[in-house]
Amino acid sequence: MQNETANQANAARAAWLRVLALAQPDALDAAYTRLQEAAALPGYRLLRKPESGMAMVRARAGGTGAQFNLGEMSVTRCAVVLDEAQGEAATAGVSYVQGRGQRHAEQAAVLDALLQRPAWHQRVQDVVVAPLAQALTERAARQAATAAQTRVEFFTMARGED
Repeated sequence: MQNETANQANAARAAWLRVLALAQPDALDAAYTRLQEAAALPGYRLLRKPESGMAMVRARAGGTGAQFNLGEMSVTRCAVVLDEAQGEAATAGVSYVQGRGQRHAEQAAVLDALLQRPAWHQRVQDVVVAPLAQALTERAARQAATAAQTRVEFFTMARGED
């Protein structure tokens, strides 16, 4: 039962980290600003300042075959710790984002830490994560519709008996 609860918590955190990492930087910045305007965010300090580097991307032939190195991509990571609040210990937040967006990585790390605090969780979900997840879903649907326009369907015509 305890493992199941931990797995659910990890899955929920992975879901919001995915949304924050895949969000458009302008949309994340706007949502972060809305959150700041609604309430004063707790202070934080950088455990690991935003750093950009390269990561190897691996793929599988045909999606299920043998793995191979596809190439490298830029990744930026950041880790922060929120200041201790009344009755709450310091909370650490992390982020890894594609590209070199240092501000994106820092904001995502702060939001990750806030989402781990019960007093902030629902507010951050409502103001930041839910709208960004909706935008991500809409963007994926638009990309799928664009890709579907290029689909070619092949068929075989029977000539009769030979």
